Amino acid sequence: MSKQTLSFQAEVAQLLHLVTHSLYSNQEIFLRELISNASDACDKLRFEALNNNALYEDAPNLEVRVSYDKDAKTLTISDNGIGLSQQEAIDNLGTIAKSGTRDFMSKLSGDQKSDAQLIGQFGVGFYSGFIVAEKITVESRRAGLPASEGVRWVSGGTGDFEVEVIERAQRGTSVTLHLRDDATEYLSTWKLKSVIAKYSDHISLPILMRKEEWKEGEDNQGGEMVVTDEWETVNQASALWTRPKKDVTDEQYIEFYKTVGHDFEAPLAWSHNRVEGSTEYTQLLYVPARAPMDLWNRDKKAGVKLYVKRVFIMDDAEALMPVYLRFVKGVIDSADLPLNVSRELLQESRDVRAIREGSTKRVLSMLEDMAKAEKDEGASADDKAKYAKFYAAFGAVLKEGLAEDSANRERLAKLLRFASTSSDAANVSLADYKARMKDGQDAIYYITADTLAAAKNSPQLEVFRKKGIEVLLMTDRVDEWALNYLTEFDGTPLQSVARGAVDLGKLQDEAEKKAAEDAAEAFKPLLAKLKEALKDKAQDVRVTTRLVDSPACLVVADDGMSTQLARMLKQAGQDVPMTKPILEVNADHALVKKLDGSVHFNDLAHILFDQALLAEGGMPEDPAAYVRRVNALLL
Repeated sequence: MSKQTLSFQAEVAQLLHLVTHSLYSNQEIFLRELISNASDACDKLRFEALNNNALYEDAPNLEVRVSYDKDAKTLTISDNGIGLSQQEAIDNLGTIAKSGTRDFMSKLSGDQKSDAQLIGQFGVGFYSGFIVAEKITVESRRAGLPASEGVRWVSGGTGDFEVEVIERAQRGTSVTLHLRDDATEYLSTWKLKSVIAKYSDHISLPILMRKEEWKEGEDNQGGEMVVTDEWETVNQASALWTRPKKDVTDEQYIEFYKTVGHDFEAPLAWSHNRVEGSTEYTQLLYVPARAPMDLWNRDKKAGVKLYVKRVFIMDDAEALMPVYLRFVKGVIDSADLPLNVSRELLQESRDVRAIREGSTKRVLSMLEDMAKAEKDEGASADDKAKYAKFYAAFGAVLKEGLAEDSANRERLAKLLRFASTSSDAANVSLADYKARMKDGQDAIYYITADTLAAAKNSPQLEVFRKKGIEVLLMTDRVDEWALNYLTEFDGTPLQSVARGAVDLGKLQDEAEKKAAEDAAEAFKPLLAKLKEALKDKAQDVRVTTRLVDSPACLVVADDGMSTQLARMLKQAGQDVPMTKPILEVNADHALVKKLDGSVHFNDLAHILFDQALLAEGGMPEDPAAYVRRVNALLL
């Protein structure tokens, strides 16, 4: 029964300092976090007991109890869930949720409001107890371990904590908060009941508190409320998703989301449905308002919570939602899956495929409703702004669906938004673009680049700007890859302005076509010299009509890999096949005209190529050689 004193992980010490200085903007949230943890512990016991019923010991009814002692100034939240062993207490209460600890701490800014929204995402809700407590005592015993292997964990929220082995007959965990003087309002049945009703009414387990009753004073003079030994349930104790929609308020939906989504901000939208037919299930799905910090980690387990007949099965059932919708939070409760379903079985089940397809369509419907509100004159300002807020957070992830979900590709294409030469904001849909196309225009033109500035200032846009043709500006890293799977929209092909020879079709008059042909013919000898000088860099050199102010630009063949995609793959450590771009030159530009007969022809040719590469965000293979050539010409 030796006692040991251990130090907190460094990040925890920093976190506790923030917590004790009112990190949470809403103090009472600590109770929600601790009750949520207790509920999770009971869910885990129920799941483990599917294969080992003996874990229930002599207490098969799972519950959470909240009690207080006014004289001792303590508040205790107890559960009879899975419990902790001594090592688990050290591991789980001495460190922040192991994945993402450094990310979490790096994001903390000292701004109480924004920091409060981060804390729940990293499984650090236990530490919220230090908002109101000067000391926390945790007593626990893991289900299945003997009574002699209980554990007591004690900390004052500073640099260290104490752990010792104790005798504990009851399995599960009791968290006792030794309240600070400014938090004694929580030593009140009325206050605790109101907080539980506000934040934890949806918890499917009964939350019990001791009853209060009125006790008359002597000789019927006055009286007071006293706490009895009888326990009563103070929440609805039914899973929120099992209730009829008409019986659930918006506030209850939002509070439930904050628990399952570990978020402090209300969701943008939610959908609650019971699906019947060949596969029966209930879905309660949410679209968050903010992106988690690990959104781009496609290997991280993400997904909705899976229940089978209201029995919790797993937290991140990724098989129930496609990867490109990994931001969706919520619950799916199946009536058909077996209770002992495994992750492997989920991949193979026909019922799971049906749930996945149905849930995907439901999420896309939510997004479509938000997108419609953008242009609905009768919608509120908040509703009008929702889709833009969603797209800023999750638009790039949504594009992954173009490649991964061919069945819903058309629906996804309608949900995409882009900046364009007409709008710096990413609010132009493909349908908007089509509605503004010029007479005779037969393609949707776009350009990809690393940044909006690089896209807007690309030489390849010059002829389009001259003729007033709108071009979509695509700057997400996923664009190059995703657009390989979206070749047309509503019957109109998508055409990269940096791929292949520019062909404006009916938008180019006969005089322009004739002038281009004449220039190409007159420039043949010069083009041959350029090809020879740049044979190691350029696949071809040709005269173009796409340039107005710039001397040259780089394009790729219709079936070639763009230089931007090649750069991204190299940065990711991928092997990239050796490809050469095509150099297009502007026959009317003074620098190109000066090439003919110049004694510096070779240097000018290489400078022309390297400047075209720089203009599109690339880097010359030999920057030092480029600088030497420019300096020599300047001298």
